[in-house]
Amino acid sequence: MCMDDCCSSTSRRDFIKLSAMLTAAGALPMLASLKARAAAEPDAPVRIGYLPITDATPLLVAHNNGLFEAEGIKAERPVLLRSWAQVIEAFISGQVNVIHLLSPMTVWARYGSKVPAKVVAWNHVGGSGLTVAPDITDLKQLAGKTVAIPFWYSIHNVVLQQMLAGSGLSAVSKPASAPLAANEVNLLVLPPSDMPPALASKRIAGYIVAEPFNALAENLKVGRVQRFTGDVWRNHACCVVFMHEHDLENRPEWSQKVVNAIVKAQQWTREHRAEAAALLSKAGPNKYTPHEPAVLTKVLAPPEEERAAYLASGAITHRQWDEKRIDFQPYPFPSYTEELVRRLKNTLIEGDSGFLAGLDPAHTARDLVDDRFVRQAIAAVGGPSVFGIADSFERSEEFAV
Repeated sequence: MCMDDCCSSTSRRDFIKLSAMLTAAGALPMLASLKARAAAEPDAPVRIGYLPITDATPLLVAHNNGLFEAEGIKAERPVLLRSWAQVIEAFISGQVNVIHLLSPMTVWARYGSKVPAKVVAWNHVGGSGLTVAPDITDLKQLAGKTVAIPFWYSIHNVVLQQMLAGSGLSAVSKPASAPLAANEVNLLVLPPSDMPPALASKRIAGYIVAEPFNALAENLKVGRVQRFTGDVWRNHACCVVFMHEHDLENRPEWSQKVVNAIVKAQQWTREHRAEAAALLSKAGPNKYTPHEPAVLTKVLAPPEEERAAYLASGAITHRQWDEKRIDFQPYPFPSYTEELVRRLKNTLIEGDSGFLAGLDPAHTARDLVDDRFVRQAIAAVGGPSVFGIADSFERSEEFAV
């Protein structure tokens, strides 16, 4: 695990690399590689790229349970990648063809660099939290301190900045040596695996990230969950399923089968949470992640008494929402994409984010997302009610800090 200055320098190199890739010029050679691969292998099998976080659960469950093969398509062993830069590079160049990606990052990819890809489903809802040092009990105590985020284009960054603003704090991005004003909170991009040790060493005062790194801090007793993101933005998407447009248009039957398997994996996971935790862990047969079963169980199948503790601490304030720590629902609601675009426009994002100003939320929701396949897949498993959503495939966004 990287500590101190090497963490920020590594993260910055990854961000610079990704920023270069996600420009029209930077993406061009990789898109040429993608086109060549597609021509050379028109019947390519499912090739999944993923990070070892619970966001990847449906993709890994679908592979482990043979759901792709059950649909009549081949799937290779999923490829574990170590950073979002690696995920994007592997995807744009065609090394992998199905990924889970931070939902704001799909906006950046499609409109910042014209990557021909679309969101075909949500991978999960919730599944993230703000973890702080044990002695911090109020957001206002983060004033003058540093909080880590996994990426600028992440739901974590969006939600955190809204939470900070609600407490009268201002998010900034400054060098570690720069002084902070009394109401400022410095944001630092760190890989999720580096967050718990950075918190333990008091290099940061907190971090907001996907599971199981919040649960890991709790188990290690180096941090406490201040707030779950799903308690701020109800049933928000975090990672979504991203696929190449050429597959969606040229291999529609194959694409449908891919989405069918992912939707069935979500249905299975909702009904077999403890089993899902076991198969994802380093003790599982495929060793998909480096995490202990107990840490993943804390996320996927937590004991009921933990909810009472979170209600008492304020990590959960909207009791009536009845949110799970992580849940699975594949339909990509347009209202969410529209609200995401609106909020991204008012979120501090390092680098060139000028393209956001020209995005129309309603058009983006129609253009970024292709819901043809997921609608059919949901119907095939019993309809929207199986996932607790409305038959109309509509909802209103609920956001409350």
